[in-house]
Amino acid sequence: MVLRSCCKFGPVLVWFRLGYVVLLWLCVTHLRCARAETKTVVQKDAEFDVTYNDTVTSDNQTIYAFNHTVSRNKTEGVRVTVDVLSEGAESSPILFVVRQKQAVLSFQVPLILRGLYQRKYPYAHVGRTLCQPPTRSLTETQYFFVDVSTLSSLGTHYQLRISRVDSFTLHTDKKFSFTASPSQPQYFKYVFPDGVDTVIVKVNSEMTFPCSVMSIQDIQCPVYDLDNNVAFIGMYQTMTKTAAITVQRKDFPSNSFYVVVVVKTEDEACGGPLRFYPLRPDELIDAGNRSKTLDVVVSPAISSDVYVMGMLFCLGIFLSFYLLTFLVACVENKRMHRRREGLLNPADMSPAETGKPGVTPVSPYEYGSFVDNASTLSSEAITDSIASDANYGYMGQEILKRRPFLTAIHHVAIRIERSLESVAGRSRQESLSSIEEDDYDTLADIDSDKNIVRTKKYLCVSDLARKDKRVLSKKYQIYFWNIATIGVFYALPVIQLVITYQTVVNVTGNQDICYYNFLCAHPLGNLSAFNNILSNLGYVMLGLLFLLIVLQRDVIHSRALDRNDLNALECGIPKHFGLFYAMGTALMMEGLLSACYHVCPNYTNFQFDTSFMYMIAGLCVLKLYQKRHPDINASAYTAYACLAAVIFFSVLGVVFGKGNMVFWIVFSVLHILATMLLSTQLYYMGRWRLDSGILRRIVYVIYTDCIRQCSGPMYIDRMVLLVMGNIVNWSLAAYGLLKTPNDFASYLLAIAICNLLLYFAFYIIMKLRSGERIQCMAMVCILFTAVVWGFALFFFFQGLSTWQKTPAESREHNRDCIVLSFFDDHDIWHFLSSIAMFGSFLVLLTMDDDLNNVQRDKIFVF
Repeated sequence: MVLRSCCKFGPVLVWFRLGYVVLLWLCVTHLRCARAETKTVVQKDAEFDVTYNDTVTSDNQTIYAFNHTVSRNKTEGVRVTVDVLSEGAESSPILFVVRQKQAVLSFQVPLILRGLYQRKYPYAHVGRTLCQPPTRSLTETQYFFVDVSTLSSLGTHYQLRISRVDSFTLHTDKKFSFTASPSQPQYFKYVFPDGVDTVIVKVNSEMTFPCSVMSIQDIQCPVYDLDNNVAFIGMYQTMTKTAAITVQRKDFPSNSFYVVVVVKTEDEACGGPLRFYPLRPDELIDAGNRSKTLDVVVSPAISSDVYVMGMLFCLGIFLSFYLLTFLVACVENKRMHRRREGLLNPADMSPAETGKPGVTPVSPYEYGSFVDNASTLSSEAITDSIASDANYGYMGQEILKRRPFLTAIHHVAIRIERSLESVAGRSRQESLSSIEEDDYDTLADIDSDKNIVRTKKYLCVSDLARKDKRVLSKKYQIYFWNIATIGVFYALPVIQLVITYQTVVNVTGNQDICYYNFLCAHPLGNLSAFNNILSNLGYVMLGLLFLLIVLQRDVIHSRALDRNDLNALECGIPKHFGLFYAMGTALMMEGLLSACYHVCPNYTNFQFDTSFMYMIAGLCVLKLYQKRHPDINASAYTAYACLAAVIFFSVLGVVFGKGNMVFWIVFSVLHILATMLLSTQLYYMGRWRLDSGILRRIVYVIYTDCIRQCSGPMYIDRMVLLVMGNIVNWSLAAYGLLKTPNDFASYLLAIAICNLLLYFAFYIIMKLRSGERIQCMAMVCILFTAVVWGFALFFFFQGLSTWQKTPAESREHNRDCIVLSFFDDHDIWHFLSSIAMFGSFLVLLTMDDDLNNVQRDKIFVF
């Protein structure tokens, strides 16, 4: 029975409980509504430029109603300024909501802004500018409301003031000063005037800190003007003292934009000190006074005519070198033609008709055809005839002076005789030698001969130019083909990467990614600094011109070899043009990669700008060494492997070298070891071995030459060079270890340039010391190049930007354009350095032209 009763009354109990819950919910809702009805809402008609002091609690809400007239032809800003006067308002802040026709702005006071590591900074004084929606009517009255509320049961006292901003619209070339802080950002409107398509917005301050942000945003609501959202839209960059952004009309359909300036809560983004870490995570930190006085000015950028003038100026400078080269070639060709006529004409006319006292001996390079035509003459008969005249002593010499025809035949006969002997000797040498360089080196007797020849105290070029010319020509041509291949495979991913960089900058608007000179960065299309890219054209054009000059010399030399010309075979420095071709290609690649670097210059892609600088320095050193050591110069594979190691360390230094003492110790040790190994290689001309017995041989040399008897070095000149080289390199290694410079890539480049200059100076000194001379053309190139290098380095050290610092600090070094309002100091560095490199290459090409008529066994090796 009991169970049945429970089952019978169970549904009734369920419905009873459900009804009880519903009744309880209705009571609670009624109580809430009753309480809400007790909250007082007060609406007041308010006026501009009046300060309202009031108190707000959770039981009341105040609404301020404003109205103002908006004109289509005149834009006025409206600014809301709020102060909280009560203590302890951080726990229950006041909420301000500004309701406009097409926008809503809300913020709390005290305003809590976050920094790094979630630091919290409260601001009791807040000022915000209202976004002004555009109007189509000539005049229109707009209303907006300011709602003030809080959840604090205690009264919070505040001040509210609405004011007009009379200078809300910026005017062209008129400076405007203002003050901003993290809680009181400022922004202004600028409208493009007719006929102006590009402007530069410059914001300056005499105060380095606090750090701030300048942003360019389209005319739309809301405006992002706080530290935590200013990067959401538009273009922006951090600043300490200077910021500049170039703005183009095509990017803003409304033909106008906002200039927004925000002061950051912390200075770490601008390279300033970072505040202490709070002891408690939710602890509020007093930010102190972070107000900053700034001024803004909007100036028109350059017109399209200036772009055209800049491009014509750049092309004109470098095309003038082509014209100058052509004129020099014409003058030289005319001079050679006259000298050829001076040699040939005496055979057709009497001495009385010529009126010339004699004929100066000339190079068979220029008169190879004449020698070929005279090859059928009997040299013995001619020389015997001339010698019989010379046997009369003084009278015989006078006869020769007065008979130019006999003098000319005399010189021709001597050259024919030497040419026949050289051809016979060369044919015998080729019959005994292999065409492969490796086969030549692996013969035991030849290796023994090399040990004898290369260890002589006084070496001549003939001692180190014994290998087959065809083999060496192929060996040095590999330099050109290898660097061309390296350039293609290196440049393609570089171009792809910098295009991606530029796309990221254009899409995100973050102008802190690239380290431009923003005061002279002229955009073109999607490129932000076209002038820095255009100025690299000189490397490409002058590199191509150098290749053409080398090709012309190569063709002339090949023709001389085909004629079995005596001077081409046995005189002068051996002509191998492969390294010259590689140098010209490297100069062109330097221009291309430097242009890629300047698409978006920063520390991650700085190696694009320096990699081929290392290549050029290394190739110049190799070319200097090859001039008098053609048989023992490094192969292309070894040279490029060493240069690859240099670039590898450059990348490691840029990424890990800053302040890393372990890296600097390892690099300095490797630098010193490499210097010692290279010194040994150069001193012994490669006739030493790095094996397990090296230490024993070193000890033996020290014992015999230093302890047992004190004997000086066998090769004094080489020893002087290597001692100086070791002093320089050890000093550079010590400097790097002690100072640990931040710009490791430039430090490494300085090492390469110092070694190149040292070896070049040694070469010139030894050349003059050996009784050789420097011809006029080479001397002009040396003086011209030295002067241009001096001016180029002056502009290089101006330092318009540096990625060793933060982007904001780098912009402190920015400067205005100095040439045609288009090129800055760094562009002038590009112009002058390309010309100086071209001149340096010409020096290497022409500095030994005085030896073209000198037998190689009379040219000393140093």
